[in-house]
Amino acid sequence: MVNADASRVVIADDHPQLRAHIRQALEAGGFEVCAEAGNGPQAVRFAEEHRPDVVLLDIHMPGGGIRAAAEVARLLPEIAIVMLTVSRDDNDLFDSLRAGASGYLLKDTDPGRLPAALRGVLSGEAAIPRSLVARILDEFREPGRRRTVRRSKAALLTSREWEVMGLLGEGLTTEEVAKRLFLSPTTVRVHISSVLRKLRVKDRQAAIDLLKDER
Repeated sequence: MVNADASRVVIADDHPQLRAHIRQALEAGGFEVCAEAGNGPQAVRFAEEHRPDVVLLDIHMPGGGIRAAAEVARLLPEIAIVMLTVSRDDNDLFDSLRAGASGYLLKDTDPGRLPAALRGVLSGEAAIPRSLVARILDEFREPGRRRTVRRSKAALLTSREWEVMGLLGEGLTTEEVAKRLFLSPTTVRVHISSVLRKLRVKDRQAAIDLLKDER
């Protein structure tokens, strides 16, 4: 039997098994899960349909969690928004807060702590791990914040991605990089796309320029 006084939640994540674990933890903690979404647009639609107290959003699901957060905040400002993600990236954190999120929880958080975190948000608290709070404070303290953020993103690159970008920076073509590293051109392009996504730049030259000072 559903508790009429229970706070209601929409869960949005593209991994059904994880949604099931989250649902189990929230229901055990006294919440009612009124819908589960597998992508951003679906999350927005379910939020409009069910008008929950909280929407719990994965950042990197199809359709974009941050985009969904901004849309929910615009359409339904009374709904609390909490991100649940693996990302510790500064830009994901700040973009989520700017989009209207009141919480930013990491997926390695003990699921049993989720109900208390969401109750805190509903009572006006911000649900953000201590490890990330310092980064928010740094945003206001450090005048050179943009460079700090770029360095944090560059640190996310794998050794292979650094190799690929280093060779591109020397003037090699995609095909030449592939031959040098014994990879297929398609694999090289996948690495390049990954670098552009991590650094949040629009083309390879911008990535090369950004990474020059990091070597």
